[in-house]
This record gives sequence, C-alpha cells and structure tokens, in this order.
Amino acid sequence: MRHLIKLFSNILTPTAKQFHKTLSHPEITQETVKQEIFNLLINSEYGKTLKINSIDDWQHIPIIEYDDIAHHLQTQNQQISLTPEPILFYEKTSGSSGAVKYIPYTQSLRKSFNQMFCVWAHDLITNGPKFNTGKIYVCISPQLNIENSTLQDDLDYLDGWLKWFLRFWLVIPEKLTSLKNANSFKHQLALALLKAENLETISIWSPSFLQVQLQYIQEHRELLKTELQNMISYPRLKLLDENNINWVEMWKELKLISCWDSVNAADQAYNLKTQFPGVLVQGKGLLATEAPMTIPLIQAGGYVPVLDQVFFEFEDDDNNIYNLHELNINQEYKIIISQKGGLYRYRIGDRIKVTHYYHNTPCLQFIGRNQTTSDLVGEKLQEDFVKNAIEKLNLQNTNFKSLVPVAEPPHYILLLDTATETPSVIAEKLDQILSESYHYQRARTLGQLAKPEVLISENIPEILVNYRLKNGGVWGGIKHQILVKSPINREVLEEIKS
Repeated sequence: MRHLIKLFSNILTPTAKQFHKTLSHPEITQETVKQEIFNLLINSEYGKTLKINSIDDWQHIPIIEYDDIAHHLQTQNQQISLTPEPILFYEKTSGSSGAVKYIPYTQSLRKSFNQMFCVWAHDLITNGPKFNTGKIYVCISPQLNIENSTLQDDLDYLDGWLKWFLRFWLVIPEKLTSLKNANSFKHQLALALLKAENLETISIWSPSFLQVQLQYIQEHRELLKTELQNMISYPRLKLLDENNINWVEMWKELKLISCWDSVNAADQAYNLKTQFPGVLVQGKGLLATEAPMTIPLIQAGGYVPVLDQVFFEFEDDDNNIYNLHELNINQEYKIIISQKGGLYRYRIGDRIKVTHYYHNTPCLQFIGRNQTTSDLVGEKLQEDFVKNAIEKLNLQNTNFKSLVPVAEPPHYILLLDTATETPSVIAEKLDQILSESYHYQRARTLGQLAKPEVLISENIPEILVNYRLKNGGVWGGIKHQILVKSPINREVLEEIKS
C-alpha cells in the first residue's frame, strides 16, 4: 500500500505546489479569486437585483447573514438564484444555535473543498506520520428518520475522481442506508471500526463523535465480541474483555485523528490525545459547511487560509474592514467570506486571531463564535466571561461543560459529564464567580435569578445530541456551546434530571 500512497501524493503535488506559491502573494491571489466570485455574482439573479456592474463597487455589496438570504436558500419555492451555476444539492448545517440552515452546493464550491483536501492530504503524507496502510474512516453523519437526506457521507464534498481513488482505503459501515436509529448506526460503525485492524486515520468533525463511539464499544463489548468471533484476531478480540479497553492496542496502526480542537472542543480533543498517546491529533482549523476557510499545514505551524478559493474580509471591533494581507499579528477579527457557491460578503459568525505569518500570508486561529450573550433578566452573560468562569472552577478530568439558561424560574444550570466535587459545592463556587459580573450579581441580589444548579452525568452529551438529531441536526457536526443563549427545552431537562 505504501507505493499507492506515494502515487496518491504525486497526483496531489501540482495542486499543493500551486497553493504554496499563492502564499507568497496573498494580495494578488485574493484579487484574482475576488474577480472570479464577482463574475458569479453579477451573472446571478441576486447580483442583478443589486445593480452592480464593476468590481470597484464591491463595497456596495451588502454584508449579510443567513437570515437575510434564507428565503433564497430554500430547496423549494426559491425566489431568486444566488448563483448562475446549477445547484447540485443543499447541505444542512446544524450550527451551534438556531434553526437548521441549508447551504447550496455548486460544482465550483465542491472544487474548493476538493482543492483544500488535496493540499491537506499532500502535507500530511509529505510532512506527517509515515502512512503505510492508508486505511481511513471519514465521518459519516447519518440523518436518521429523515426522508429527504442530502449528503450520505462527508466524502460527498469531494469530486468524483478523488472519491473513486479514496474508496480503496475507506472504512464504511454495512447496511448504512437501512439504519433507522442512532443505536443501530453506532453498532454498525463499531463493527466496522473493530474489523479495521489496519486503521491509520480517523477524520471526524466533533471529537465527541468519537468519544461517544468509544463509549458504545466499551458498554457493548460482550455483544460485539460475540458477533466478531473469527472475524478479528484473537488478541484484539481479547481486548474486548477489559473493563477499560486499550484503544492503542486495538488500533496499533492508528497515526492520525483529525477533528475540531479549538474553544469548546479543546477539552475533548485533549482527552483523545491522552487516550491515544503517540497519535497525531490534528485540529481541522476553520472548516464549515459554508466553505473551507483554513488548512492545518505542518510546515506552516498553524492554519493557513484557503486564499485561492475564498475571498476573505475581516472586521475589527470598531467595524473597520480589512483585507487578508492587511491583518496584524495578535489581533482579533470577525470573518466575512465570499465563496463560489452563492454566498457573497457573508458573516459566518466566527472570530479569529492572527498567530503569525507563513511566507507572506497570515495564519488564522479560530477563537470562537462572535460574541454570544445570554440574557434572561438583564444579566447579560457573555461567552468569554462564562468560559473564563468555568476555567476558574478547575474541573479536573471534565470534558463536557455547558452553561444553559432555564426560563422558569430564571436561573442557570451547568451541565457536566463528570466531576470530582459534588454538584452543590461546584454550584456555590460557580455562583460566586459569575457574581463578578455586575449585571449577574445585581440580578441575583434583586432575586431575579435563582441560584445556579449543577447536573453531572456521562449521558448528558448523548441526550443533547439525540435532541438535536430529532430537530434536524447533523450528527458528527453538532457543536456543544460553552454558553447556550436560548432556555433549555423542558423535556430535555427532565430527561437529564431523570
């Protein structure tokens, strides 16, 4: 297989070399992609309504959010088209809050994802671990109990030739199209992963997706062992007898886990590193359903923007707009993207920090969503403040942390998967730390807010995932917020408490 991996690398080399050249000329590259995207805009029905004919009028294109164009992004009764290209399909994004969004995919947008994947894969083969088997599991996000599903798996982001080449190495669960519930999917995925003795790469979105799968294997190891008799080696079969399965021994060839590792996913990604010592746990950077934005490059020591496919604009806290080559190291910005699928000057809702420059291009680190605020009674809790408050609790070995508001009576609940201290002790500390916020402390003093609660259960992440799935979320891409803005659903809360 090693020779096939080298062949694959050789095929990717021209694309990778061309991309690396663009990093030396970010201003020129961005102007070129800006013109390409502008041509798509003015030839679309949406662009014609703007009555803009020259790229010199770019600043007159409105900066928009999803709700501003949602009526143009429905799969049915679409009012006007955002792109002159045919729409291949609509992909759902569950996002971190709010309703499900539908993002149109064109051939040009798919090529953007394709190019990003090629550059990333080439860098890994060239500068990363020595891959020998090529065996890879790429996250499949089942849309259970949904009649009109879109993507079957995350490889549908890629062009046909690349999917065809990769099929030799894929680990794919059986009976995928007939699965009707989450447990059936987890069972089939467990069997597929356990059969894949030579698994080298796991590519997922949220690290919690893998954590839930490992927990399923651990809890159902006796049944899995029975089904896998004579299908996997005896030493690996014996591992299923252990109360704490040695995952490194289960997949001795595993070299790479690719997943989100920033902000709310940081703790769970770190936990994967402790479970798989010696395995490269690499962050995905900014990769969203709307567009590929940054690529983790080993050579760069950070995340470089996909500057030849997406046109970037950056907004500071004073509402000043900057181009990519104008960014300053250690400064924070909100991202505005224009991509090749019909989104122009689109606020994607992410904040980045410039860590350093690689060649002449700034490397961008994702630091969170644009400021999230929860405000039940005027307490105005902000995400950054809550994140720091929870860090002060010094919760050892706790991976899942989410502060959620409750409408009646108004108060907050901190949801944890595990903790060494009792809920009452943690709740008392949390109340004291949150009271450092003037508005929160005033609301508590006036009796507008009741004391916070703490609920601890390893089942909490799965309960929340199942709720999101029932409401149209995409499993594998569901993000858990450190601070939730909307009050928690009463039925979900009752299930957690029970």
